Amino acid sequence: MNKTLILVVEDDRPIRNLIVTTLKTHDYKYLAAENGASAILEASSHNPDIVLLDLGLPDMEGVEVIKKIRTWSNMPIIVISARSEDMDKIEALDAGADDYITKPFSVEELLARIRVSQRRLAITQSGKQSETSVFENGGLKIDYTAGCTFLKDRELHLTPIEYKLLCLLSRNVGKVLTHTYITQQIWGRCSENDVASLRVFMATLRKKLEPEKNGVQYIQTHIGIGYRMLRIEKPEQETKKDSINPQTII
Repeated sequence: MNKTLILVVEDDRPIRNLIVTTLKTHDYKYLAAENGASAILEASSHNPDIVLLDLGLPDMEGVEVIKKIRTWSNMPIIVISARSEDMDKIEALDAGADDYITKPFSVEELLARIRVSQRRLAITQSGKQSETSVFENGGLKIDYTAGCTFLKDRELHLTPIEYKLLCLLSRNVGKVLTHTYITQQIWGRCSENDVASLRVFMATLRKKLEPEKNGVQYIQTHIGIGYRMLRIEKPEQETKKDSINPQTII
């Protein structure tokens, strides 16, 4: 059985049963809650690894559940909601959600999002993020200590703002960061002008990271919401080469 414990918070029984059955079929451990109060109780009592959370709960808004959990834990929270408006997504992500899936959803998409959260959780728990000064993702390499960035072993010449944006995205790889969160981290505020500037800087950064039109995509745009750095798998040939090189930084 998979050791990952997932808390499912959903008041719609058919959907809750679908999610629970999916988790059970794929050997995940799970807990289930039908409302916000029981969700907070289960989360505080059992400390699950991941929370799958509906926003429209009978006793409170799912966003309130996110805020309460964030007062004591950084456990990954994936929102699963029928609300498809950008503002609903932004509010949930700004409150502390790590991801957002819109109903109706496919089982494959749900499992993929869970796997992304598991990978991030594994990195966090192993302490690799705090211990290493080097970040690698596909052909991208960032040396945080030296303040240098390389793409396929060629150094990228980034402006200070571009470098700060890249570091922010890399330290949250796989997670959607909203315009509000990014601008507050980069400039300490959020206004329409800041968001407009962010789009310009992000466009220039992407040109440097993704020079080939049909090449690897490192940054995914979520229109009206924000940006996410995608986790890039190493090519099989590169992986084999790395496996026999003891000097490779993982």
